[in-house]
Amino acid sequence: MRAAFFMAALASIISVALICVFLLYQGLPTIFEIGPFKFLMGRLWRPTAQHSEPTFGILPMILGSIYVTGGAIALGVPIGLLTAVFMARVCPKPVYRFLKPAVNLMAGVPSVIYGFFGMMFLAPMIFDLFGERFDMVSGSTMLAASVLLGIMILPTVISIAETNIRAVPQELYEGAVALGASHERAVFKVVLPAARSGVMAAIVLGVGRAIGETMAVRMVAGNQTAMRMPYEFLKGVRTMTTNIVMEMNYVEYGSLHEGALIATGVVLFVFILLINLLFSTLNKGREKP
Repeated sequence: MRAAFFMAALASIISVALICVFLLYQGLPTIFEIGPFKFLMGRLWRPTAQHSEPTFGILPMILGSIYVTGGAIALGVPIGLLTAVFMARVCPKPVYRFLKPAVNLMAGVPSVIYGFFGMMFLAPMIFDLFGERFDMVSGSTMLAASVLLGIMILPTVISIAETNIRAVPQELYEGAVALGASHERAVFKVVLPAARSGVMAAIVLGVGRAIGETMAVRMVAGNQTAMRMPYEFLKGVRTMTTNIVMEMNYVEYGSLHEGALIATGVVLFVFILLINLLFSTLNKGREKP
């Protein structure tokens, strides 16, 4: 069994390593061919220019991904953590029997269903609220994508955070209450800090889900032109993931355009690694005395 477990772990590591090798092997040469600064900081994405050289700049899509993910974090993480605390330490058992399967069901809903929900409910609602005031063309905006992604990361944040909160020894909670702390103070000042590592892991996975989501964002974000900088939350946006999906259908095999799309995947992969490293550093820094 030890050998079987080792082989299973090794298969996972090899899979991730192969993905890294493929992305770097295919994407890095294209980045250096275009120019790292021109590729990362360029504001113009024009892969099929007829009367000039093709231009590949992904800064608008980088900012779009950051804004949409940031909005999803601002909405989904607080709600998810508070829901996890409620389910682990406050929720009555009859309510928990209904709430827990509902959260698990949210995790199993396909992305395209969330996208339909955003198209048919969120986008029209945002247009009704802000359309006349801000001269909006439609409700498919950066705000709609952020709200939808905030909803989509809830089951990940809630499930992992709740599991880690429940794993905190009961003695810590009882000791805080014995010293005079109220139930709420014991939970938020003792139990939740003790589960910090697991809570941070829940946030990291939620961020990874948000920044890597494609189909739902494509359906509700407006899919504005890739040459337009995202300045307003009530305007459409194109993220790195949606740009890859939209243009990979007609890209010419072996062309610079294909290499630029793969290079965009490299940038997205590096973003996720940096986010994991940042949260890991913050977590370790808080654990030091």
